[in-house]
Amino acid sequence: MKKQLIKTRFAPSPSGFIHMGNARTALFSALLSRRERGVFVLRIEDTDQERSREEFVHAVQEDLWWLSLQWQEGPVVGGEQGPYRQSERAIVYDRYFDQLSKNDQVYPCFCSTQELNLARKIQVSSGQPPRYNGKCARLTTAEIDEKIARGLQPTLRFRVPAQQAIEFDDLVRGKQSFKSEEIGDFIIRRADGTTAFFFCNAVDDALMGVTQVLRGEDHLTNTPRQLLILDALGMEKPQYGHISLIVGHDGSPLSKRHGSRSIRELREQGYLPDAVTNYLARLGHHYENEAYMDIDQLAANFDVTHLGRSPARYDAHQLLHWQHQALARASLSDVWEWMGNAVHDLVPEDQRADFIEAIRPNIGFPEHALRWAHIVYSDPLLLNDQAREIVAGAGKHFFTYALQSIGGHAQDFKAFSKAVGQLSGVKGKELFLPLRVALTGESGGPEMARLMPLMGEERIRARLEACLVD
Repeated sequence: MKKQLIKTRFAPSPSGFIHMGNARTALFSALLSRRERGVFVLRIEDTDQERSREEFVHAVQEDLWWLSLQWQEGPVVGGEQGPYRQSERAIVYDRYFDQLSKNDQVYPCFCSTQELNLARKIQVSSGQPPRYNGKCARLTTAEIDEKIARGLQPTLRFRVPAQQAIEFDDLVRGKQSFKSEEIGDFIIRRADGTTAFFFCNAVDDALMGVTQVLRGEDHLTNTPRQLLILDALGMEKPQYGHISLIVGHDGSPLSKRHGSRSIRELREQGYLPDAVTNYLARLGHHYENEAYMDIDQLAANFDVTHLGRSPARYDAHQLLHWQHQALARASLSDVWEWMGNAVHDLVPEDQRADFIEAIRPNIGFPEHALRWAHIVYSDPLLLNDQAREIVAGAGKHFFTYALQSIGGHAQDFKAFSKAVGQLSGVKGKELFLPLRVALTGESGGPEMARLMPLMGEERIRARLEACLVD
């Protein structure tokens, strides 16, 4: 028997830059299809024209490519089930609206927003779940025609079967069961003629052959509605898996106050894509291997049974950990490009590799690289108050000895510091700290054995001489 082709999808609404929750959903979906050598689909759900913007359509594609989440069907690459923008699929949806209408499985609803809000308030106050009360479900053809003749624009509601249990096995949460009487007839086409999420999302998954849908647990209650739609249309149903939401340190939904940023913001700040994917892949998903992995290794070890049901807590320190891990493994050319033009303007071409290897263990972002480029290559070196105190504490005699020792040792910090120690009688921290501060202005940082050869004897002498001036 031929194995079924696994097909997953990511279906964002282009109303903003994708945030960490969106990106994690896309990542899990892409890892699942990649592991099974299946197909990953990108579909743009832009039926809400008021909120959808073209810049976000382009942005989501750029962000996915940056994360190495290439799709095999969707915008740009095409596919047999296109178009892959819902705003271009109205004729498809109309065909299935007609099918439901012919089978009396939908009906026009003329209830105003005010009427609906009032009905919900009454239901909630009486302890009932808020759902549509079916007021328009029994309108006659004459009543419908009369309302339309008066210019009223109806929504289209799906007629939910009575006394029916909707059950499915969730890939993450196991057996799920919902009662149809607690759902209520729901809108599948808005009054302006645009298609509602419940309908187009489900229909497109079926038409595009999606086999597994991974999405946030906030969509769990949407699933019974979509299963009803697919049953009514006689369409294949995907397996649904509802992953835990990401929360902040206080357990509340993740937001900017917890340090959350969009993928675009992370990229602009200088995070590397592998750092983001290694972090997100472990946010609500357990890997036996806690080591850094590339995208293929993350996919090979991904398992939907390892997706947790409890909320996943965002931890900025863990994200930073993976940033350092990714930076440590990046190629010299990639790190050089990542550092940016401002660093390129300061670092001599013949010292690029040595500069990178000198500072790589001590930086996390391009701004840190720029800071060390200024420290190594810009003159004069400006000392802060703490650095001045350390220099003053060492005394002018100390730096006189340092100047006497630099000849022949400008490329060798170990030999240089040993010579200074022999002349001054100073050792340990009292020896190394003043030398580091005099040459870098900092009490910590990259190894001096790597930094000193980059500075050159002339710059080193100038900085030591500056310590002799009051």
